[in-house]
Amino acid sequence: MSTAVQRAEQAGTNKFEQRRQQLAAAALDAIAERGFARTGLRDISARTNLSTGILHYYFTDKDDLIAQAIWQYKSECARRYDSIVATAATAQELSERFGEEMSHTLQDEADMHRLWYDLRNQALFDDGFRDTIVAIDDLLADMVWAVVLRHAELRSVAPAVDRGTAYALFDGVFLNALIAFMRGDMQVLNDLRIRVAALLSTSAPLSQ
Repeated sequence: MSTAVQRAEQAGTNKFEQRRQQLAAAALDAIAERGFARTGLRDISARTNLSTGILHYYFTDKDDLIAQAIWQYKSECARRYDSIVATAATAQELSERFGEEMSHTLQDEADMHRLWYDLRNQALFDDGFRDTIVAIDDLLADMVWAVVLRHAELRSVAPAVDRGTAYALFDGVFLNALIAFMRGDMQVLNDLRIRVAALLSTSAPLSQ
């Protein structure tokens, strides 16, 4: 195969993938508003002015579209704390900024986080996008662990929990806060900051 043909095929593949990403991003709000069970390709089409024919061309089925959409969103979520980890000069600063960012994303993107937990639960019953959910969980666990490790380093102590336990703890706190927030409890935004700080402090109590 000639180099020119290879380049043309690669360009076609890149354009196809870019279009998939654009369509998935456009569909995300519609999926988040209605949830997994109540959203089909026709619903997404009606909400986004994208024809079902276009959606079927770029995605195998609803699961394929949802997997792409949630992967893009949660991948971005997993990276939004990188700068905090990289630039925080003290453990207190890291704790405050991490808690503040978690509180902001809870307030500003509650529907998206609700969709994430909806899909994660659905993956217990449906294997259509289970691999994507597992991969996202892994990314989020890495994100939490990076924060815990940096916080411990800034305190010159060793983490008292492992990566999986740290993720389970922070994920549980965030999920409970999300449930309260969706019920109209605004106080939970400040409570989340306090609980995040407490978790970080108890995750690294052992002197090296």
